[in-house]
Amino acid sequence: MDQFGQSQFQDRARQLAAAVTAAADEIEQTRRIPEQLLTLLHEARLFRMLLPRDLGGDEIHPCDYLLTMEDVARHDASVAWNIFVGNSAALIAPFLQLETARTVFSDPRTVVSWGPPHGGTADAVEGGYRVSGTWEFASGCRQANWMGVHCRVREPDGSLRLNQAGRPTLRTLLFPIELATLHDTWDTIGLRGTASDSYSISDLFVDEAYSATRDDQALRRKSGPLYAFPQQGLYAVGVAGVALGLARAMLAAFAELAAEKTPRGRPRLADTGLVQSSFARAEATLGAARAYLLEALAEVYAGARKMGPDATEPIDIPDRARVRLAATHAIHGAIEVADWVYKEAGVSAIFPGTPFERRFRDMHTLSQQIQSRGSHYEAAGQVLLGRPPEVYF
Repeated sequence: MDQFGQSQFQDRARQLAAAVTAAADEIEQTRRIPEQLLTLLHEARLFRMLLPRDLGGDEIHPCDYLLTMEDVARHDASVAWNIFVGNSAALIAPFLQLETARTVFSDPRTVVSWGPPHGGTADAVEGGYRVSGTWEFASGCRQANWMGVHCRVREPDGSLRLNQAGRPTLRTLLFPIELATLHDTWDTIGLRGTASDSYSISDLFVDEAYSATRDDQALRRKSGPLYAFPQQGLYAVGVAGVALGLARAMLAAFAELAAEKTPRGRPRLADTGLVQSSFARAEATLGAARAYLLEALAEVYAGARKMGPDATEPIDIPDRARVRLAATHAIHGAIEVADWVYKEAGVSAIFPGTPFERRFRDMHTLSQQIQSRGSHYEAAGQVLLGRPPEVYF
């Protein structure tokens, strides 16, 4: 991909724009991606963008990934969110044994889904682990064929297994979806089509080979510049892509509305000085945030590539902070623009079926996700000011 240029994956996303748009109402109502559209997404390989090439993936440039996510989100944020989550979960592959990874990802329609690590503990037993519990927010589970859980590990003596930093390690355990019970719990104001349901397992044995830890980048089997990025950094890039796409779609829809709408007692919106000025500021806010993130990703990726194709060192803390800061800024800039559009559109934005209402709800569901936290600015600021970060990037 030429820097900031259009890629084959953006082309694929744009070719699917009409199909995604046509399915949007059904996705909103059923909270599911229709099978016909899901097949098209798999055929376009949009769930394999971050999967290693030696597993049949495409291992694309993070700028390419961001721009593709943005394009999908312009047409439906839930579809984009499912794609981002599927790609994020595929980032466990470089930490798995090669044969295990091939088993999991041999199906070209493989999607792995899991929920965040909310206190689960697995018991270490001979040959693997036994685990029970319930997890939430498993985005994409309704099209997944593999599930996972992130757990602390309790040793046979009752102690918790520690990582290289001396803290309880988190181990990811993978298993076929048939071994989990899905619970239909996702009934939210926005991103309804992500089907981020709860799931439970009971006394499940998971073989050691189907487990890995993301705590230590040095444990990666797969080298290369893409996997030098920590997983949380690429998670943030995916969320930023969805946010940027939503905001861009809302801004474009407002431009159309402004050309047509004349509020009572006021000039046409497009002829109002305050609207003109504020629209230009919104455009600059969104464009600058996007460009800042693209620049950060391009330069950090180029630095990682210079280490060579066999390098296993992760990007350093300053680069991690740079990616985190740029992604957080993009997310918050997109939220700011969406809020301005919704307010200025007036009553034209409050009815279902408008170009604004669903996107506003989707954006404000996205804004509650961990990658959107304002505290990421604090963590990045610690690094910029020469202090050790208090949280892991």
